Amino acid sequence: MPDRIEVRIGEYGSAVLTGSQLTSRDVDRLRVLQARGRLGLDRTPTGWRLKAGATVGLLVLDRIRLVMEPKFAISGDMLMDWLAYALGAPAPLPVTSRRWATGPEGYADLVAAALLEQCERLLREGLRRDYVRRQNLEPVLRGRLDVAAQATLRYGQLDKLHVHAFDRETDIWDNRVLGTALRVARTLSTSPGLARDLHTIAEAFPQDTPPDAALRALDHTRYTRLNARYLAAHTWARLLLRGGGVTDVLIDCGTAAGGLLLAMPALWEAVVRRLTTDATASHGGHTATGGSAGITVRGDLGITSAFRPDVLISLPGRDPSERTLLPVDAKYKRYDRHGVGAADVHQLLTYSAGYTPNDDRHAVIVHPRAGGQSYRALQIDSPRGRLGNIHVLGVDTHTHPQEAAAWVGSVLPLHHG
Repeated sequence: MPDRIEVRIGEYGSAVLTGSQLTSRDVDRLRVLQARGRLGLDRTPTGWRLKAGATVGLLVLDRIRLVMEPKFAISGDMLMDWLAYALGAPAPLPVTSRRWATGPEGYADLVAAALLEQCERLLREGLRRDYVRRQNLEPVLRGRLDVAAQATLRYGQLDKLHVHAFDRETDIWDNRVLGTALRVARTLSTSPGLARDLHTIAEAFPQDTPPDAALRALDHTRYTRLNARYLAAHTWARLLLRGGGVTDVLIDCGTAAGGLLLAMPALWEAVVRRLTTDATASHGGHTATGGSAGITVRGDLGITSAFRPDVLISLPGRDPSERTLLPVDAKYKRYDRHGVGAADVHQLLTYSAGYTPNDDRHAVIVHPRAGGQSYRALQIDSPRGRLGNIHVLGVDTHTHPQEAAAWVGSVLPLHHG
């Protein structure tokens, strides 16, 4: 297979491809992504027009490597900081980020570098070992004798014994999933230095686990004091094996989509969830659990539906024994350049009516922007009085997440109720 042609598209941009640049398999995979709202694919007289949405990253097709670059709010050099913040994982060291920051794949190489950094740390500390059951042929009895195997395979001979024994080995799930993720990361990277380092370190990890099995193992992993140091490495491994999804998996007939794609609205929702949680913690606030009922719609042709804001913050009220709820919605929109749309106003008013006191209704929109933080408050009135207040927070994604969280805490309406 000759080297793939690289096609680069900015977020919400488009590119025209000739008919020969996409195989029928490529078209099928792109149609799956199109059905999930990740991108657009239209037929033209000479080929195809590919439209990028709010998805960034790398997609490896049969004849092209499609690179979709972040353009809207979170710049490429800050993307990893915000992604690490949303995932609760340590950001790659600055020297690691700079090493591959200018690579042709950008986001994909940086995620691979983050995994590499964590795996190098685990190797320096020593990989975790645990007892693994093995069926061995031993000269002496060690463990439990396999009577059936001894009788049928050795025919009564006792010079070698078939035994079941437990040995402390590194060939355990905690390490095997990392070996698989390193192998996947190597196939996505075109940076020779990074690919070489990934290949070298992968040799130290067991690698006989298919990606889908590794992902299932990660989803069922529980962390204790024995494997807590693996959490960061597993976080980056999970991201790679899921094809980049923060909350969803890009799957095509059970096979990974062959790339690393990140849906920016999903990332922004995860960012806002942590931002508001961190911002309100010092004021006694916390994220409301799933037990809070959503707003329910009934009577529409027998269909019952429910919806909730992206985040519900529980805050102490004027009476210490009571708490109030503050609905917060993450909007990955250009509300730094134009006014809040009518649909979003209606949505936030519904949230404020459903969750906040009748005499003091508030709701919050958090959107990304570049060039400084911004705050404005919308007052929605009717002939019968105030309907509610919508606080619009523009978070500067060129700042560090911790600084943004402190600013959000300073402007949120935390003392109403």
